[in-house]
Amino acid sequence: MAGDNPLPKKILLFGATGVIGKYILDALVASKSSFEKIGIFTSPGTAENKKADLDELKQKGVEVVVGDVNSEEDIKKAYEAYDTVVSALGRNVILTQIPLISLAEASSTIHTFYPSEYGTDIEYGPSSVNEPPHQRKLQVRKHIRGNVKRLNITYLVTGPYSDLYLGKMRGNASKTGTFDPKEKEAVLLGTGNERVSFTTMADVGKLLVAALETRRTSSPRTLKVNSFTTTSNEIIAEFEKQTGAKWEVSYTSLDELKRLEKEAYDQDSPLATVYTLRRIWTEGGTLYNERDNGKIGEPETETLEQQVKLVLEKETSAFQSGEL
Repeated sequence: MAGDNPLPKKILLFGATGVIGKYILDALVASKSSFEKIGIFTSPGTAENKKADLDELKQKGVEVVVGDVNSEEDIKKAYEAYDTVVSALGRNVILTQIPLISLAEASSTIHTFYPSEYGTDIEYGPSSVNEPPHQRKLQVRKHIRGNVKRLNITYLVTGPYSDLYLGKMRGNASKTGTFDPKEKEAVLLGTGNERVSFTTMADVGKLLVAALETRRTSSPRTLKVNSFTTTSNEIIAEFEKQTGAKWEVSYTSLDELKRLEKEAYDQDSPLATVYTLRRIWTEGGTLYNERDNGKIGEPETETLEQQVKLVLEKETSAFQSGEL
């Protein structure tokens, strides 16, 4: 396959039941006419515990491959029926991708691999190499640079998910930024005027499918994509517009955010990663001279207005069901 530039047709997804994997799978299923086969790799435990969900996927034409992600034999067998691997593995198991990539490189059938890159750009600038949350993804990229010769690699860099950013953070976590539609309260980061590029989780799936459908021009290929760019003050203005009410707004300055970030690491707090990522976004770590949506056909993406509307609909639904 050396020198070839084949389009992905038989897609195997890892991490399909995870936070972003579910949206990627939905987008793949919605575009299944573009592909010959769509499959997910899942563990025996998940296959047993989520049998009804997996049966529903099978009815939609999704093949369910059951195996141990740490078993070389299981992975080799799974790869035989596919030509492209899409990884949506979560941050805590991101290094599992290294053997997956090595086996894909040696495979006679796999020609394309999408590592789990969705989120903050881990090579945005010189300081990126020192950011704690980036270290595992950087190890994966290092492995690819040193060991991948044949495999076609695409990194889909999306920036933060607006669905999560526009949500409510509880307790001390609210200092990392929060939007509370029920109380009409928000904590904004920096001055509120810093521009951040967001991608909705549904758009991550849509943009990935568009990338799969677009013939690559290089490998590794890095696509920096997003749904929209906005500021916290513009987000609040949209919430106020749609709720018809004035919100109570406070701010966590960038200096305060850095102080809280350091404290979180000193105390080994699980919030440390959240502080770091939100500090990076507030500092402008999602902004580029131009985005790469146009390189994959400029698919239609969601807007800030649509995202705020969805947040408010979920809030109303939760309130009516008694979850709040």
